[in-house]
Amino acid sequence: MFELTVAKDGSGNYTTIQEALNAVEYRESAVIYIKEGIYREKLFSDKKDLTLIGEGNVFITYSDSGREILDNNLKRGTFRSYSAFFSGEKIKLENLIIHNGAGSGHDVGQAIALYLDVDDAKLSNVRLIGNQDTLFLSPLPEEEREKRGFYGPRCFSERKRKHSVFENCTISGSVDFIFGGGDAIFRNCTIVSTDDGFVTAPSGKKDWDGFLFEKCEFISLMNKKENVYLMRPWRDEGKAKFVKCTFGPHINRKGFIPWPNREDKAHLSTFEVKDCIFN
Repeated sequence: MFELTVAKDGSGNYTTIQEALNAVEYRESAVIYIKEGIYREKLFSDKKDLTLIGEGNVFITYSDSGREILDNNLKRGTFRSYSAFFSGEKIKLENLIIHNGAGSGHDVGQAIALYLDVDDAKLSNVRLIGNQDTLFLSPLPEEEREKRGFYGPRCFSERKRKHSVFENCTISGSVDFIFGGGDAIFRNCTIVSTDDGFVTAPSGKKDWDGFLFEKCEFISLMNKKENVYLMRPWRDEGKAKFVKCTFGPHINRKGFIPWPNREDKAHLSTFEVKDCIFN
Protein backbone atom coordinates (compact mmCIF):
# COMPACT_ATOMS: atom_id res chain seq x y z
CA MET A 1 0.00 0.00 0.00
CA PHE A 2 1.41 3.36 -1.11
CA GLU A 3 1.15 6.16 1.49
CA LEU A 4 1.56 9.92 1.11
CA THR A 5 1.00 12.91 3.35
CA VAL A 6 -0.19 16.37 2.32
CA ALA A 7 0.57 19.32 4.61
CA LYS A 8 0.34 22.99 3.80
CA ASP A 9 3.28 23.78 6.09
CA GLY A 10 5.65 21.58 4.09
CA SER A 11 5.95 18.84 6.69
CA GLY A 12 4.46 16.18 4.37
CA ASN A 13 5.34 14.79 0.97
CA TYR A 14 3.33 17.47 -0.82
CA THR A 15 1.73 20.81 -0.02
CA THR A 16 -1.32 20.37 -2.28
CA ILE A 17 -3.77 17.49 -2.60
CA GLN A 18 -3.63 17.51 -6.40
CA GLU A 19 0.15 17.05 -6.37
CA ALA A 20 -0.30 13.95 -4.22
CA LEU A 21 -3.02 12.61 -6.51
CA ASN A 22 -0.81 13.14 -9.54
CA ALA A 23 1.97 11.15 -7.89
CA VAL A 24 -0.15 7.98 -7.69
CA GLU A 25 -0.17 5.66 -10.71
CA TYR A 26 -3.59 4.34 -11.72
CA ARG A 27 -2.89 0.71 -10.76
CA GLU A 28 -1.30 1.61 -7.42
CA SER A 29 -3.43 1.37 -4.27
CA ALA A 30 -2.75 4.45 -2.18
CA VAL A 31 -3.65 6.19 1.07
CA ILE A 32 -3.27 9.96 1.22
CA TYR A 33 -3.32 11.60 4.66
CA ILE A 34 -4.25 15.28 4.56
CA LYS A 35 -3.22 17.55 7.41
CA GLU A 36 -5.52 20.26 8.72
CA GLY A 37 -5.94 23.35 6.57
CA ILE A 38 -7.90 25.13 3.87
CA TYR A 39 -7.08 23.73 0.42
CA ARG A 40 -8.25 26.02 -2.39
CA GLU A 41 -8.05 23.42 -5.15
CA LYS A 42 -10.13 21.97 -7.96
CA LEU A 43 -9.39 18.26 -7.67
CA PHE A 44 -9.40 15.68 -10.47
CA SER A 45 -8.55 12.05 -9.75
CA ASP A 46 -8.81 8.80 -11.71
CA LYS A 47 -7.23 6.03 -9.62
CA LYS A 48 -7.95 2.32 -9.20
CA ASP A 49 -8.02 2.19 -5.39
CA LEU A 50 -7.66 5.38 -3.38
CA THR A 51 -8.20 6.44 0.24
CA LEU A 52 -8.16 10.07 1.41
CA ILE A 53 -8.17 10.67 5.16
CA GLY A 54 -8.38 14.11 6.71
CA GLU A 55 -6.50 14.79 9.93
CA GLY A 56 -8.11 17.66 11.77
CA ASN A 57 -10.26 20.22 9.98
CA VAL A 58 -9.58 19.66 6.26
CA PHE A 59 -11.54 22.09 4.07
CA ILE A 60 -11.38 21.66 0.28
CA THR A 61 -12.99 24.52 -1.63
CA TYR A 62 -13.44 25.90 -5.13
CA SER A 63 -16.03 28.18 -6.73
CA ASP A 64 -16.79 27.18 -10.32
CA SER A 65 -20.41 27.35 -11.47
CA GLY A 66 -22.53 26.20 -14.38
CA ARG A 67 -23.56 29.58 -15.76
CA GLU A 68 -20.03 30.97 -15.90
CA ILE A 69 -19.06 31.97 -19.47
CA LEU A 70 -15.66 30.66 -20.55
CA ASP A 71 -13.18 31.94 -23.15
CA ASN A 72 -14.97 30.05 -25.94
CA ASN A 73 -18.13 32.02 -25.13
CA LEU A 74 -19.87 28.87 -23.89
CA LYS A 75 -21.16 28.13 -20.42
CA ARG A 76 -19.03 26.02 -18.12
CA GLY A 77 -22.05 23.79 -17.54
CA THR A 78 -23.06 21.64 -14.60
CA PHE A 79 -20.55 18.84 -14.98
CA ARG A 80 -17.43 20.98 -15.18
CA SER A 81 -18.40 23.00 -12.11
CA TYR A 82 -17.17 20.42 -9.56
CA SER A 83 -14.77 21.23 -6.73
CA ALA A 84 -13.67 17.58 -6.56
CA PHE A 85 -14.01 14.84 -9.20
CA PHE A 86 -13.14 11.24 -8.38
CA SER A 87 -13.24 8.29 -10.78
CA GLY A 88 -11.84 4.75 -10.67
CA GLU A 89 -12.74 1.41 -9.11
CA LYS A 90 -12.66 2.06 -5.35
CA ILE A 91 -12.45 5.10 -3.14
CA LYS A 92 -12.71 5.86 0.56
CA LEU A 93 -13.10 9.42 1.82
CA GLU A 94 -12.93 10.11 5.55
CA ASN A 95 -13.04 13.25 7.68
CA LEU A 96 -13.16 15.78 4.86
CA ILE A 97 -15.14 18.92 4.03
CA ILE A 98 -15.71 19.52 0.30
CA HIS A 99 -17.23 22.86 -0.60
CA ASN A 100 -18.40 24.73 -3.67
CA GLY A 101 -18.47 28.42 -2.82
CA ALA A 102 -19.89 29.75 -6.08
CA GLY A 103 -23.04 31.01 -4.37
CA SER A 104 -26.80 30.66 -4.58
CA GLY A 105 -28.30 28.66 -7.40
CA HIS A 106 -30.57 31.62 -8.10
CA ASP A 107 -27.45 33.62 -9.02
CA VAL A 108 -24.94 31.15 -10.45
CA GLY A 109 -26.91 28.02 -11.36
CA GLN A 110 -25.48 24.56 -10.79
CA ALA A 111 -22.31 24.22 -8.72
CA ILE A 112 -21.17 20.70 -7.82
CA ALA A 113 -19.06 20.16 -4.73
CA LEU A 114 -18.40 16.44 -5.27
CA TYR A 115 -18.68 14.49 -8.53
CA LEU A 116 -18.39 10.74 -7.83
CA ASP A 117 -17.72 8.46 -10.81
CA VAL A 118 -16.37 5.49 -8.83
CA ASP A 119 -17.53 1.88 -9.07
CA ASP A 120 -17.47 1.41 -5.30
CA ALA A 121 -17.31 4.47 -3.02
CA LYS A 122 -17.41 4.68 0.77
CA LEU A 123 -17.61 8.01 2.57
CA SER A 124 -17.50 8.47 6.34
CA ASN A 125 -17.72 11.70 8.31
CA VAL A 126 -17.60 13.75 5.12
CA ARG A 127 -19.32 17.10 4.85
CA LEU A 128 -20.47 18.34 1.43
CA ILE A 129 -21.43 22.00 1.21
CA GLY A 130 -23.09 23.70 -1.73
CA ASN A 131 -26.35 25.03 -3.05
CA GLN A 132 -27.74 23.75 -6.35
CA ASP A 133 -26.45 20.27 -7.37
CA THR A 134 -24.05 19.73 -4.45
CA LEU A 135 -23.48 15.98 -4.97
CA PHE A 136 -23.54 14.19 -8.33
CA LEU A 137 -23.55 10.40 -8.38
CA SER A 138 -22.54 8.97 -11.76
CA PRO A 139 -23.61 7.71 -14.27
CA LEU A 140 -25.23 10.38 -16.37
CA PRO A 141 -28.54 9.62 -18.06
CA GLU A 142 -28.37 8.10 -21.52
CA GLU A 143 -29.51 11.21 -23.36
CA GLU A 144 -29.28 14.96 -22.89
CA ARG A 145 -32.33 17.18 -22.82
CA GLU A 146 -30.23 20.26 -23.51
CA LYS A 147 -27.46 20.50 -26.12
CA ARG A 148 -24.04 20.14 -24.42
CA GLY A 149 -25.85 19.68 -21.14
CA PHE A 150 -23.60 16.76 -20.13
CA TYR A 151 -20.32 18.24 -21.37
CA GLY A 152 -17.53 17.44 -18.93
CA PRO A 153 -15.67 14.39 -17.53
CA ARG A 154 -16.96 11.03 -18.75
CA CYS A 155 -19.75 12.56 -20.81
CA PHE A 156 -19.10 10.03 -23.60
CA SER A 157 -18.49 7.03 -21.32
CA GLU A 158 -20.68 3.95 -21.12
CA ARG A 159 -23.43 4.42 -18.52
CA LYS A 160 -22.25 1.76 -16.06
CA ARG A 161 -23.87 1.14 -12.71
CA LYS A 162 -22.05 2.65 -9.68
CA HIS A 163 -22.54 2.22 -5.95
CA SER A 164 -21.81 4.53 -3.00
CA VAL A 165 -22.28 4.33 0.77
CA PHE A 166 -22.38 7.47 2.95
CA GLU A 167 -22.19 7.07 6.73
CA ASN A 168 -22.40 9.87 9.29
CA CYS A 169 -22.07 12.47 6.57
CA THR A 170 -23.61 15.93 6.25
CA ILE A 171 -24.84 17.16 2.86
CA SER A 172 -26.23 20.65 2.39
CA GLY A 173 -27.85 22.35 -0.57
CA SER A 174 -31.00 23.72 -2.11
CA VAL A 175 -32.13 22.49 -5.53
CA ASP A 176 -31.62 18.85 -6.61
CA PHE A 177 -28.60 18.74 -4.35
CA ILE A 178 -28.28 14.95 -4.34
CA PHE A 179 -28.70 13.81 -7.93
CA GLY A 180 -27.63 11.35 -10.61
CA GLY A 181 -27.97 7.74 -11.74
CA GLY A 182 -25.82 5.93 -9.20
CA ASP A 183 -27.09 3.62 -6.48
CA ALA A 184 -26.40 5.16 -3.06
CA ILE A 185 -27.10 4.36 0.58
CA PHE A 186 -27.10 7.19 3.13
CA ARG A 187 -26.93 5.97 6.74
CA ASN A 188 -27.19 8.21 9.79
CA CYS A 189 -26.57 11.29 7.68
CA THR A 190 -27.73 14.86 8.18
CA ILE A 191 -29.35 16.45 5.12
CA VAL A 192 -29.49 20.24 5.30
CA SER A 193 -31.73 22.38 3.08
CA THR A 194 -30.47 25.94 2.65
CA ASP A 195 -33.32 27.26 0.48
CA ASP A 196 -36.60 26.27 -1.16
CA GLY A 197 -36.06 23.28 -3.38
CA PHE A 198 -35.71 19.54 -3.80
CA VAL A 199 -33.44 17.17 -1.93
CA THR A 200 -33.00 14.43 -4.54
CA ALA A 201 -33.18 14.19 -8.31
CA PRO A 202 -32.46 10.53 -9.15
CA SER A 203 -32.01 9.36 -12.72
CA GLY A 204 -31.16 5.67 -12.42
CA LYS A 205 -32.65 2.84 -14.42
CA LYS A 206 -35.74 0.83 -13.55
CA ASP A 207 -33.86 -2.27 -12.37
CA TRP A 208 -31.29 -0.31 -10.32
CA ASP A 209 -31.64 0.50 -6.62
CA GLY A 210 -31.57 4.31 -6.69
CA PHE A 211 -31.15 6.31 -3.46
CA LEU A 212 -31.84 4.83 -0.01
CA PHE A 213 -31.82 7.00 3.13
CA GLU A 214 -31.71 5.11 6.42
CA LYS A 215 -32.05 6.82 9.83
CA CYS A 216 -31.17 10.22 8.37
CA GLU A 217 -32.17 13.60 9.76
CA PHE A 218 -33.47 16.27 7.41
CA ILE A 219 -33.07 19.78 8.78
CA SER A 220 -33.27 23.33 7.46
CA LEU A 221 -31.56 26.67 7.97
CA MET A 222 -34.86 28.41 7.14
CA ASN A 223 -37.90 29.12 9.25
CA LYS A 224 -40.33 27.87 6.61
CA LYS A 225 -42.84 25.08 6.37
CA GLU A 226 -43.22 22.50 3.60
CA ASN A 227 -41.04 24.42 1.11
CA VAL A 228 -38.78 21.47 0.26
CA TYR A 229 -39.68 18.24 -1.56
CA LEU A 230 -37.78 15.02 -0.95
CA MET A 231 -37.70 13.94 -4.58
CA ARG A 232 -38.30 15.05 -8.12
CA PRO A 233 -37.07 12.48 -10.67
CA TRP A 234 -34.50 13.85 -13.12
CA ARG A 235 -35.34 10.89 -15.33
CA ASP A 236 -38.62 9.04 -15.38
CA GLU A 237 -37.45 5.83 -13.66
CA GLY A 238 -35.62 7.53 -10.77
CA LYS A 239 -35.94 5.95 -7.33
CA ALA A 240 -35.66 7.28 -3.78
CA LYS A 241 -36.61 5.53 -0.54
CA PHE A 242 -36.60 6.95 2.99
CA VAL A 243 -36.62 4.57 5.98
CA LYS A 244 -36.74 5.54 9.68
CA CYS A 245 -35.81 9.13 8.89
CA THR A 246 -36.78 12.30 10.73
CA PHE A 247 -38.07 15.27 8.73
CA GLY A 248 -38.16 18.87 9.84
CA PRO A 249 -41.21 21.07 9.14
CA HIS A 250 -39.58 22.33 5.93
CA ILE A 251 -40.25 19.00 4.21
CA ASN A 252 -43.47 18.95 2.21
CA ARG A 253 -45.58 16.04 3.40
CA LYS A 254 -46.33 15.00 -0.18
CA GLY A 255 -42.61 14.38 -0.51
CA PHE A 256 -42.71 13.81 -4.25
CA ILE A 257 -43.16 16.25 -7.11
CA PRO A 258 -42.81 15.47 -10.84
CA TRP A 259 -40.12 17.01 -13.00
CA PRO A 260 -41.52 20.01 -14.91
CA ASN A 261 -43.34 18.96 -18.08
CA ARG A 262 -42.96 15.25 -17.18
CA GLU A 263 -46.09 14.97 -15.06
CA ASP A 264 -47.49 12.21 -17.30
CA LYS A 265 -44.41 10.06 -16.55
CA ALA A 266 -44.57 10.38 -12.75
CA HIS A 267 -45.98 6.85 -12.40
CA LEU A 268 -42.70 5.42 -13.70
CA SER A 269 -40.78 6.73 -10.69
CA THR A 270 -40.39 4.98 -7.33
CA PHE A 271 -40.84 7.04 -4.18
CA GLU A 272 -41.30 5.48 -0.75
CA VAL A 273 -41.37 6.79 2.82
CA LYS A 274 -41.40 4.10 5.52
CA ASP A 275 -41.43 4.42 9.33
CA CYS A 276 -40.42 8.07 9.19
CA ILE A 277 -41.31 10.98 11.49
CA PHE A 278 -42.56 14.34 10.25
CA ASN A 279 -42.05 17.08 12.81
